[in-house]
Amino acid sequence: MQKILQQNIDITGLSNFKTKAKTKYYYEINQIEDVFHLKDIIDFSKENKLKLLFIWWWTNLLFAFDTFKGIVIKNNLKWFYYQEKNQTLEVYSSESISDIARSLEIDYGQILWHRFIWLPGSIWGAVFWNAWCFWLETENNFLEAEVYNIETWVIEKINKEQSHFWYRNSIFKQTEKYFIIKVKFDLSHLVEKYSSDVDNIKFRQEVQPMWNSCGSFFKNHSKEYSAGKLIEEVGLKWYTYNTAFFSEKHANFLMTNRDNGDYKDLLFLIDLAKNKVQNVFWIELQAEVRIIQN
Repeated sequence: MQKILQQNIDITGLSNFKTKAKTKYYYEINQIEDVFHLKDIIDFSKENKLKLLFIWWWTNLLFAFDTFKGIVIKNNLKWFYYQEKNQTLEVYSSESISDIARSLEIDYGQILWHRFIWLPGSIWGAVFWNAWCFWLETENNFLEAEVYNIETWVIEKINKEQSHFWYRNSIFKQTEKYFIIKVKFDLSHLVEKYSSDVDNIKFRQEVQPMWNSCGSFFKNHSKEYSAGKLIEEVGLKWYTYNTAFFSEKHANFLMTNRDNGDYKDLLFLIDLAKNKVQNVFWIELQAEVRIIQN
């Protein structure tokens, strides 16, 4: 294991909050062959009672620790192929969904994923969370995922029915036994819960802050009671606590100072918002951002 795993690696840049963080052990998957080392790594983690954290090109994470006392596995698998004739997309899981959406539009005139331009995160993250943007969800065009099952140690395919997608959720999030290698999408037709004519690029530029944030922090309770509205109504828009604050542009954007953010300050504001909204509206805020603790 010592030859495979790196030790005491700085992982600050793997979260958009940029709070200082390290991990005891670290491993990168850069090619398909690297996937097959996972069995030995996972066996090692069990023998030594170490937690596992899989990270891809998806920075929707809050590291609530100084040093992760386990193994961080970083997925770097990138490549995609768009079949123009039947409008199918095959894409490796660490590709940026925003970059893919932009490339499809510029290089192929395929605008179905336009709303995903500037959506932060990877294909893995989009499938894992069933990412949503102005009523367009990842599941709408999902066909199948090629995965490495870390319980049976074989590569298999998971279709849409087996994926059990629902709001901000999927089988990949619920079990976490599948390492997603690549995903296939059908982009031949638009499927959406509600139609939207929002200019998402203009919206993100004008309404959403762009630095040291993981995007919308809490899930929207409903169409009428968005998380941002609830947080603003309880007086926390632009509220600051030491190095962390809720954005003045959008109350559901939790931010840190550029260079010295502290995860403890973020956790304080998270609890504060949840308590205030619960006390005033009897609504329980639920985080979209994944909070990682030891």
